[in-house]
Amino acid sequence: MPGMLYLVPTPIGNLGDISIRCRQALEEADFIAAEDTRVTLKLLNHLGIKKNLVSYYEHNKAQKGDVILDRILAGETCALVSDAGSPAISDPGEELVKQCAEAGITVCAIPGPCAVITALSISGQSTGRFCFEGFLSTAKKSRREHLEALIGEQRTMIFYEAPHKLLSTLEDMAQVFGSERPISLCRELTKLHEEVVRTTLGDAIELYTQQPPKGEFVLVVAGAQPPVKEEFTAVDAAQRVKQLMEEGLSRKDAVKQTAKELDLPKNVVYDAALNAE
Repeated sequence: MPGMLYLVPTPIGNLGDISIRCRQALEEADFIAAEDTRVTLKLLNHLGIKKNLVSYYEHNKAQKGDVILDRILAGETCALVSDAGSPAISDPGEELVKQCAEAGITVCAIPGPCAVITALSISGQSTGRFCFEGFLSTAKKSRREHLEALIGEQRTMIFYEAPHKLLSTLEDMAQVFGSERPISLCRELTKLHEEVVRTTLGDAIELYTQQPPKGEFVLVVAGAQPPVKEEFTAVDAAQRVKQLMEEGLSRKDAVKQTAKELDLPKNVVYDAALNAE
């Protein structure tokens, strides 16, 4: 019988956030696949757990993924962890989950710390609909293309960003979304110096030009405002039907086309056309 893959979220700052179930999964696993074994070892030492660690990160995932998969297929249970937060979210663990899914191996995700949700919940932005965009490219052209693809996005947008790239990202966002677009900058989440700055892109640029940013950031950017829907009256509908009929359309086809163009019910357009005669 094959083993299982457990996705075990780790604290994003406060070690007290490790859950009883996460600790139990780490204790019971045959081995732990870790993004950085040194970081994970500190957590295990804090918890008093000794366990075999396997390095699994972006640059060795192709090679180590097969090794981990073989061990699970042989009956071992693996606990996958990232340096902080939920593994497989903007994380190389995504590939291991795909491999296990394709091999028919059971993957169990344990709920726990996630910077995306933590930041969104305290951002003060709309939480009903949102999209996670992860880290933007370090290349300016690719970063701009990514942002420009989001110009019309009406959902709240969430990004990860490192302090040394923050100003460049904010400047590009301001150029694409406009300097008045609301943004919540969440840094050092769950840590001693946790801070949320709720402002606009323009003011954020001014702030972090004067005050060099420190710590890892989660950027929660307000979505675009929905386009204002133009309201059409019965008079507009009647005039358009008349115009189309003068161009050669039958009344039926003119009413149908007008209803589509003005986003009005056909019966409303038909009545308007008759009343105008």
